Amino acid sequence: MLIQENLTLQQKLEILSDAAKYDVACTSSGADRRGKKGTIGSAVSCGICHSFAADGRCISLLKILLTNECIYDCRYCVNRISNDTVRTSFTPEEICTLTMEFYRRNYIEGLFLSSGILRTPNYTMEQIYQALFLLREKYRFWGYIHVKAIPGADPELIERVGHLADRMSINLELPTGDGLKKLAPAKTRERILTPMRQIQKGIRQDQYMVEERKREKKIYLGSGASASGGRSHTAAQSDASSVKISSKAGLAETKISAVGTASPSGIGKHDSGNTGTASLPSARSALHYEQKSRFVPAGQSTQMIIGATPETDHQILQVTEALYQKFDLKRVFFSAYTAVNDDSELPALGTKPPLLREHRLYQADWLLRFYGFDASELLTEERPYFHQELDPKCDWAIRHLENFPVEINRADYTQILRVPGIGVKSARRIVQARRSAKLDFPDLKKFGVVLKRAAYFITCNGKMMNPTKIEEEYLTHMLTADGRSQTRQLADQSEFHQLSLFDDFALASQPSAADTVKSLTGQM
Repeated sequence: MLIQENLTLQQKLEILSDAAKYDVACTSSGADRRGKKGTIGSAVSCGICHSFAADGRCISLLKILLTNECIYDCRYCVNRISNDTVRTSFTPEEICTLTMEFYRRNYIEGLFLSSGILRTPNYTMEQIYQALFLLREKYRFWGYIHVKAIPGADPELIERVGHLADRMSINLELPTGDGLKKLAPAKTRERILTPMRQIQKGIRQDQYMVEERKREKKIYLGSGASASGGRSHTAAQSDASSVKISSKAGLAETKISAVGTASPSGIGKHDSGNTGTASLPSARSALHYEQKSRFVPAGQSTQMIIGATPETDHQILQVTEALYQKFDLKRVFFSAYTAVNDDSELPALGTKPPLLREHRLYQADWLLRFYGFDASELLTEERPYFHQELDPKCDWAIRHLENFPVEINRADYTQILRVPGIGVKSARRIVQARRSAKLDFPDLKKFGVVLKRAAYFITCNGKMMNPTKIEEEYLTHMLTADGRSQTRQLADQSEFHQLSLFDDFALASQPSAADTVKSLTGQM
């Protein structure tokens, strides 16, 4: 491990932005927050992308690592301690400088901050906290911030960072505990899931407190703050805020007397021999962002590496479903493994990333979250992998032809939603429009239905769009005929290109005028 000192900020940025490319953060902010007088930045839930890279994608977040130094030797990680790579770290002040300068130039809308493990988990989490505290309090930055929490860090640190960040995530790393034990023996599933559970409890408690404040406000306004009410609205708010953190995440070892005023005496106590513990800045300042903010308002997410271990799509999808159900996650991200290390336990160098497999998992993830599917409906132990040329929804429909064709003018919403080519918005439009008129195929096209897929599975007024045989072999041939070239291109893609802040911005295809307007207004 080669640690470089006296690097310029530009050189650090090149190293640590490149090292962050394996962390997935392709999502909108999920938080709405308008800027205030005396502050800079805002967060928009519908999307924060507003600038284009050389490959046509939008840049939204400054995605960097605090450090690429790490005490662990995970076999799949480019930053493993045994790799002979140049190492460096940002200071909290340098992170603030970069974020503010990029934001003022309209390059970014927010910050995505992850890190290797520098010295100890606690020390690393303290450095992250200091960077966020300075951004919020000193620089008055109210833009979107997504932070990776460090497993093994003190719960109090995670609690305090949660009041400064919009979204937090903890990487699951690999789909199963066996894979983790094999490739990252220093990490355990329990150590990863413990802070994930803490964040879940904190979010639930925060939502409960918000609802309580709304209810108390209604009671106050309705009663006119009469003496019979027992106490004023201001007193009720004061009582609520005094227990906001201490009761939030159920932390048995954390004692916090008031919002934003935590004793740092317990921080670092689990790490023997920690000689580099940073001192936490005081939470008392002019802005008091911690006191006014909600706890992780955009929710939490996680990431799994796909293709480094031999789990099937069925196993991965089951884990994904369990994470949504048990931890209330906003997103589960999948990252196709890119061979970066020469290791006998990993795919050989030069192996293509399984991008098509990653794509199919994202499609299935969408079905779990928005279309009412269960993991057991999409895959089974007897059929553990997704079809190479059919998306999961079409594949399910072909294997369940007893449910089709669906009569558009009579079927309920859940039946319509399971038709290939019909999305959530289209299904809602259909249900709403048929109340006043009978619908036909031209109407469906106006609603956004993709008829080249849906036409094989629906009828309008008892008639199909074209003569169709409801047979598995025939439908498979018809549905794969148009998409084979695109599927093959994705499957054969040999290069993994990561978006870089140092790309040449000469676009191969220019964005449309509408895209440009949306990007500039943050609505992309």
